[in-house]
Amino acid sequence: MASDAFFPFPDCVEIAHKAGITVVIQPGGSIKDQQSIDFCNSHQMAMVMTGVRHFKH
Repeated sequence: MASDAFFPFPDCVEIAHKAGITVVIQPGGSIKDQQSIDFCNSHQMAMVMTGVRHFKH
């Protein structure tokens, strides 16, 4: 799953996991990134953080 915005809460990756998604790419930058990382690690999901926001407000 690809996202142009960071995941503010781990519920995004939890929903992705339930849908069978095993790889997530996103810019990162949320103060709660570690919660999403921990979920992915404990559920054998790969997460790539680009460090680049793909949209600006």
